[in-house]
Amino acid sequence: MGFKLFGNGAEPTIEEVHQQQGRRPSATEAIAQDRRRKSVSDREVTGASQITLRQSIVPVTLVTVLFFLWGFAYGLLDVLNSRFQVALHITQGESSGLQGAYFGAYFIGPLTYSGWFVRKFGYRWTFILGLSIYCVGALMFWPSAVKRSFGGFCGSMFIVGSGLSTLETSANPYIAVCGPPKWSEFRLELSQSFQAVGSVVAPVLASYVIFKNVGENGESLESVQWVYLGIAGFVGLLAVVFYFAPIPEITDADMADQAEMTTAATGYKDKPISKQYTLFWGVAAQFCYVGAQVAIASYFINYYTLARPDEAKITAQQQGANYYAIAQGLFAAGRFAAAGFMYVTKPRYILLAFQTFIMIFLIAAIAVDTGHGTRANWGGLSMLMIVLFFESCIFPTIFTLSLRGLGRHTKRGASFLVASICGGAVIPAILGNVADKIGTRKAMVVPLSFFVIAWSFPIYLNLFKGKELDAYRESKVGSEEGVIDPDSRMASISGGPGRTDKDIEATVEFKNY
Repeated sequence: MGFKLFGNGAEPTIEEVHQQQGRRPSATEAIAQDRRRKSVSDREVTGASQITLRQSIVPVTLVTVLFFLWGFAYGLLDVLNSRFQVALHITQGESSGLQGAYFGAYFIGPLTYSGWFVRKFGYRWTFILGLSIYCVGALMFWPSAVKRSFGGFCGSMFIVGSGLSTLETSANPYIAVCGPPKWSEFRLELSQSFQAVGSVVAPVLASYVIFKNVGENGESLESVQWVYLGIAGFVGLLAVVFYFAPIPEITDADMADQAEMTTAATGYKDKPISKQYTLFWGVAAQFCYVGAQVAIASYFINYYTLARPDEAKITAQQQGANYYAIAQGLFAAGRFAAAGFMYVTKPRYILLAFQTFIMIFLIAAIAVDTGHGTRANWGGLSMLMIVLFFESCIFPTIFTLSLRGLGRHTKRGASFLVASICGGAVIPAILGNVADKIGTRKAMVVPLSFFVIAWSFPIYLNLFKGKELDAYRESKVGSEEGVIDPDSRMASISGGPGRTDKDIEATVEFKNY
C-alpha cells in the first residue's frame, strides 16, 4: 500500500488537517522538535508551515551542501563517459549505458522505496538513507576498476544514482517548502546554483588531477578507484553530520495547513492527486528537459572532439574537459543570474525566456560549422556553450512551479518530479546511437526536439496559470511567525489575520468542515 502511485497512502486527509489546526504548534516549537531526531508522522501538523526566512537559513544551508555533492558526482559522470570510450574501447552509443544506469535509478527509487520512505520517516532519515546508498555505490567503483568491467561500472553507477535520487526526493521539496512560500522558486534556484558549482569543479579536477596520469595509451583507471574511495569516505561522514543537524520536519499536513493560510487568489482547492494536471504536465516537461540537458552534457566532449579535427583524439578529449568546465561555469553563472532575476520578476517569465533561448542557440550549434570540417569549429562550439547558460534555471523552476498548490500531496508530487529525471537514461542513448551514424553535431537535433516539447509547459503556465502563480508572490505567510493572509481560508474562519492561537482553537473546534 505504501508504494501506490495514487491513493492516500501515508498522506493526511484534509479532515485530519482541519482537526489539528486549532492546536497548531508554533514554528519555534517545530524547529525545537528537530532535536528529537525521531521520524514524524506525515499526518501531523507540526507548525513548520509558518517557518520564517530567518528560521529557514540554517536548515536550507545544510541541505544546500547536498546539492554541491551531487553536482560534483554529475560532473564526473560526463567526463567518465568520454574516458571509458578510450579506456574500455566502447562506442558512443555503448557509453550511454553509464547515463542509462545512473538516471534509470531515478525512475525506480522515487516511485517506490525513496518516495515511500520520505513520507513514512521524514526528510532527515531520507537524507541519511540517500547518503548511505551513495557511499555503497562509490565503494563499488574499486572492484569495477580492478576488473575493468564496464558492466560493473554501470552497476556501481546505478547504486550511486539510487542514492542521489533518494537525496533529490527529499532535498528538492525540502528547499522548496522550508520557508515563506513567496520565495520558493528563489530558494531552490539559489541552492541548486551550488550544484552547478560542483559540476564545474568536477571536470576541472578530472582534467588536471584525476585523469592527468592515464598512461601512454590513456587506458589506466587507477585514478577512478581512488577518487570514488575518497567520495565514499566524505559521504559517510556527511551522513553522520545530518544525524545531528538541525533539520525541522515539514509534513504534508503542514503543507496543506500552509495552503489554507495563503491568499485565496492562488485558487487552491484540495483535490486528489490524480486531478493535479499541472503537476503531470510539469513531470512530462521535466522528463523531456532533463533528458535533453543530459544528452548535451554527455556528448559535449564528443562535440568538441569533432569540432577540433586539428588535434589528436586524446588531446582533444583533455581539452574538451576544460571547455566543458567553462560551459559548466556558464551553467552555474546562469543559475545565479536566474536567482537574481527571480528576486525582482516572475519565475514563469524567466522559465519561458530561458527555454526559448535554449532552442535558438542549439539550432545555431547544429547549423554553424566555421571550421568546415578541417579547422576548429569555434562558432558552433561557442553556441553550444551558451546553451548551457540558458539550461541553468529550467529544472528547479519547473520543479517549484509544478509543486504549487499541491498541499497534502507535496511529497508524492515531488517524487513524480524526481522520477522524471529518468529522461536522462533515455534521450542520451538516442543521441549516442544517432551520433554514431551522422556525427555528434547533427545529432543534436535529438535533444532539440525534446526541448520543443518541454517548451509547452511555460507557455501553458503563462497563458492559463499566471494569476494563480503570481498570487504566491504576494503572500505574507512566513514573513513573520504566525502571520496569515487576510483573504485566506484560515483568516475567514478565525475572524481575520489578527487572530490569536486561542481564537483559532475555539473557532476550529466548533466549525463544521
